[in-house]
Amino acid sequence: MKIAVLPGDGIGPEIVAEAVKVLNALGLNFEMETAPVGGAAYEASGHPLPPATLKLAMESDAVLFGAVGDWKYDTLDRPLRPEQAILGLRKNMGLFANFRPAICYKELVDASSLKPELISGLDILIIRELTGDIYFGQPRGRRTADDGHFPGSEEAFDTMRYSKPEIERIAHVAFQAAQKRSKRVTSVDKANVLETFQFWKDVVSEVSAQYPDVALDHMYVDNAAMQLVKEPKRFDVVVTGNMFGDILSDEASMLTGSIGMLPSASLNSKGQGLYEPSHGSAPDIAGKGIANPLATILSAAMMLRFSLNQEAAAQKIEAAVQKVLADGLRTADIYSVGTTKVSTREMGDAVVAALAAV
Repeated sequence: MKIAVLPGDGIGPEIVAEAVKVLNALGLNFEMETAPVGGAAYEASGHPLPPATLKLAMESDAVLFGAVGDWKYDTLDRPLRPEQAILGLRKNMGLFANFRPAICYKELVDASSLKPELISGLDILIIRELTGDIYFGQPRGRRTADDGHFPGSEEAFDTMRYSKPEIERIAHVAFQAAQKRSKRVTSVDKANVLETFQFWKDVVSEVSAQYPDVALDHMYVDNAAMQLVKEPKRFDVVVTGNMFGDILSDEASMLTGSIGMLPSASLNSKGQGLYEPSHGSAPDIAGKGIANPLATILSAAMMLRFSLNQEAAAQKIEAAVQKVLADGLRTADIYSVGTTKVSTREMGDAVVAALAAV
């Protein structure tokens, strides 16, 4: 089982180190190779996704990814910014389906800003399409406007677009995921304003006919954002486009108390995947030993489940995380009075120790 380990920037190296520690404690036959990505790769070779790093990722069964980005790179030309590394990996690996679960552990109910009765037992799976939409649409750029309200002025533009096969394949993923859960899918769009998402709505509805056992409803994205806060447990599987999924999954993550708890998986049609925490690189706390590694550790569990066919090991990691939380250990982001505050490394050590007890 070959794993490409790409720590990246900011807190990336710290949290990935703890996930690697947990994987090594399982005693399975992993071949792990580390390579630079993001700002670290730009510093080393002048590009956020060097050919050697991309080659390693393409040839591995799975990629364990930390985070990329730092404010000091914001003045670079866009193709050289650290964030382009993750976009390049998604494109080259064909990673079209992003799984972002939002689960509220009973031990962390009080960490959420919402009332306990709203989020207790929360278990949402947001499935975000990754390779289309406005992030990849062409044309894009800047120009002098020759029409509109301010002719002769400078303007910028990006193009939102989806093809029917792109929508069909992510819809199939969502319906198949729902069949293993509560058999409910909410498709989020903006069909009342955007032709792209009227098309999305039409295609998802067509695909739903192949899954008569799964209930489908449609919701505008602004209403979905409101309902996630008002009545989050009304959702089970949510499927949406690239940009809306980016925003809604971050919103959903905060329902659980901390984005530091939420893993994610990005998969292609072969089951090859990239696994990363839902949070960013947090350069302001890098090197302080206070980052929460649990999202990355849980991402490693998803990697075992979806790409490496190691379900028992995945469940073992998840049970170990549950035990650590039940024992009252907390990093700073989820700390509350009456619990024990621990460092990034100490949290990783605790999960390793818990593996022996589950």
